[in-house]
Amino acid sequence: MTTPVVLKFGGSTFPSPHAYTDLASALRRRIEDEQRPLAVVVSAMPGETEKLRTLLHETNPQPREATVAGLLTLADTTSAHLLATALHREGVTATVLAGHQQGLVTDSTFMWAKVEQLDAAPLRRALTEHQVVIVPGGQAADRQGRPTWLGKNSSDLSAVLVAAALGAERCEIHSDVDGVYSADPNAVSGARLLPEVTHDTAALMSLYGAKVLHRRSVRTAKQHGITLVCRHNRAPFPSGTVIGSEGGPATGVVLNTKSQVLAYDTAAQADLAHSVFHAEGVDTVRLEDGPHLVVVGGYLDIEHFQRAHQLPAGRVLGIPVTEITGSRATTHIADDAEQAHRLAQKLHDALPGPSTGIRAL
Repeated sequence: MTTPVVLKFGGSTFPSPHAYTDLASALRRRIEDEQRPLAVVVSAMPGETEKLRTLLHETNPQPREATVAGLLTLADTTSAHLLATALHREGVTATVLAGHQQGLVTDSTFMWAKVEQLDAAPLRRALTEHQVVIVPGGQAADRQGRPTWLGKNSSDLSAVLVAAALGAERCEIHSDVDGVYSADPNAVSGARLLPEVTHDTAALMSLYGAKVLHRRSVRTAKQHGITLVCRHNRAPFPSGTVIGSEGGPATGVVLNTKSQVLAYDTAAQADLAHSVFHAEGVDTVRLEDGPHLVVVGGYLDIEHFQRAHQLPAGRVLGIPVTEITGSRATTHIADDAEQAHRLAQKLHDALPGPSTGIRAL
């Protein structure tokens, strides 16, 4: 089988049902031009996951994680089937492989599942029968076949895992920005696009809260030698940043207003919390200037998590703003979102040179 093209389209690609029709037409043209099948990973339409989350919490304020994983992933499944039917209308053969059909087996950490096995056979079989195989982002299943979730913003990871299974050397990530910036261009003026960064650079900034790519997706791409190509998600889909084995040292500012810095009474408490968060698949950074822990932005009820795991209750200090210089990260703490934005702008204004870095939200 000819190696398929692996593409990922984020939720902002689909502001309306008509957007599926537009993308289907573009994908048909690409198949005609390249004469290769496509493996396409898609995220949910904007707001759909939040609607399900709201409904869930109105029913039970503290739902079990297995229930959350089973329900929230349905939004991505809906998106996948809408694209499939749009492709059918274009005369393209297409099918959807949901989490339990992909050959992707995880542990039973339902909300931040870790991959244990990747069987390429289901994907390869589907691609011999269809021109396009569509994978809902972030989905998998444990060994009992129960739905699991790879974590918030994990469609990137799904795409890289698909590329690894199929032996693809490149994976195209389509979103509402064209690549990696020295800061969030929506929050910091003067942010600059960087055409090339290394896997290590992208992973470091993702660790501190940048949302260009899911951190585990970058690490998995490096492990399998996969180059990530960031593209805009509107035709003609221009590319902006290539993430791979080559690139210069990075300098930038990471701001994620959904991240929080927690303070504990002792270093031992902070170390214990960091260990437990990490074991459960939650991205955290243990700061060196005190018993402080950054819980990186995403969907998590921190108070409930700490109670459920019998952890000391960390006090919220504020929002982290992190300077990246090469392999060094320096985190400052702002009291609130407004102060965090001002601090990020000040730090970015002081960067030397043309800076390099990554977009953070």
